[in-house]
Amino acid sequence: MDVTVIIENIDLLWGGLLMTFKLFIVALAGGLPLGIFLGLGRLSSRKWIYYPVSAYVHFIRNVPLLMLIFWIYFSLPIITGGLVEPFYAAVVSFVIFEATYFGEIIRAGYQSVSKGTIQAGYSTGLNYWQVARYILIPIGLRRVIPSLVTQCIILFQDTSLAYVIGLREFVRTASLIDNRVIRPLELYGFVAIVFLIICLIGSQIVKRLESKEGERK
Repeated sequence: MDVTVIIENIDLLWGGLLMTFKLFIVALAGGLPLGIFLGLGRLSSRKWIYYPVSAYVHFIRNVPLLMLIFWIYFSLPIITGGLVEPFYAAVVSFVIFEATYFGEIIRAGYQSVSKGTIQAGYSTGLNYWQVARYILIPIGLRRVIPSLVTQCIILFQDTSLAYVIGLREFVRTASLIDNRVIRPLELYGFVAIVFLIICLIGSQIVKRLESKEGERK
């Protein structure tokens, strides 16, 4: 096993890892807010909101993420009339997909808020959206933070799928280097170790958050 291949290409690998983090952060910034509204929509008493949102959530959650990435990558140029960078296609795919999972987690958080607390909000003269803004979202989100962090870890792992449309993220960068030096064991082993370390750190954060939530209860 020759680790010098890692040392010699560390700048390229670091650039790929930064692209992975960039994709993760942008997808999270888009997926989480959309998930908040999907969660609210899934609890809405208005049928014209509830049914379209529910149909969207159920449909997307039953489509393989890899297939969705291909759909977005090849359909966006048809819609926009021009070429679309792999990064933007990947971002759109992850936002659409991950928002449905964030939404279901957040919906569970909303449902954990007692009816008495919600009624107390209405009794003070707040409307539905004000109750959602000042009561449901703050309380519900706090209760599902560990689950949201877990989903963030999954999102970080999923970013490696952007490899299939040519985005030079961490895995794609390692593959391109391997095509040149033919050292798959070292390169993919290094990628696996980095992913493992990052995900283990995320898991420890989840455990700490769950512990704090347990103490709060």
